[in-house]
Amino acid sequence: MTLERRVVALIDIPAPLATVWEHLRDPHLIRRWYAWDWPGLDEEIRHVFGEQAVEHVQVDDGTTTHTLTWPHLDVLSVTGSVERPDHTRLEFTRRSHEGLTAFDGVRDEIDERWIAWTHQLRFALTVHPGLDRRTLAVFGLDAGSRQDALLDRAGLHGARGVPLGGHVHARRPDGTQLGGTLLHKGELQFGVHLHGFAESYLVVMVTPAAHHPRTGTWTRSCRRTAWTTRRSPRWSDGGAAGGRRPRTRSTGRASRRGAEEPLSAPRATCGCGGPR
Repeated sequence: MTLERRVVALIDIPAPLATVWEHLRDPHLIRRWYAWDWPGLDEEIRHVFGEQAVEHVQVDDGTTTHTLTWPHLDVLSVTGSVERPDHTRLEFTRRSHEGLTAFDGVRDEIDERWIAWTHQLRFALTVHPGLDRRTLAVFGLDAGSRQDALLDRAGLHGARGVPLGGHVHARRPDGTQLGGTLLHKGELQFGVHLHGFAESYLVVMVTPAAHHPRTGTWTRSCRRTAWTTRRSPRWSDGGAAGGRRPRTRSTGRASRRGAEEPLSAPRATCGCGGPR
């Protein structure tokens, strides 16, 4: 029986096919958008894109499609045509959830990672082409209660209600304002292009309590520049066609509060990345 496939991510990238494909095959270029900075990133890239991925190319009537396929049949394809030489269509597909006992019906970790990563690839190619990055990621933040939500405290409470392309205002811990443009959003994450002295990409992800009853979390991830430094966070977790989550220690008030909250509280992860 052939399982139906799901489209997890489908985005248009205003860059030539050859450039996008190069950023999926050259380890140094993959580093500019994939996962986040941690000591094992180079090994992870070698394993995921070098050892596991099988590449294929198909040319048909002026259209070229390059494909990477992983052992669990996750497929990443990029397509370009002679009619639009500076435009590439990227698609990431996976098998149907039907019959997969690993899926709890609440959150698919690999789906969420690749949704963010494909947008991070687009951001790297359109906002910071040719530049290496620095990233900062925070995992397992206590999402807080309805009366004291983390997004409220971060000044991002209205981001999920903003239409794509709309403007988002955020407030830094020191009270200063930060603005950005909402580039992607879904039920469990959103991404904001932060504007300022160094353009960055912030990805905020939520892990509902129902997915992990003992540690419901938020994930915040920034790509290109951190809010208060010249760095930025991103996020990820281990899995098929995906990265391994680095061992990190939670620090700061949010982490300490998390230990005191009810075990059913949702949690968050944050990340941001920027040019070196």
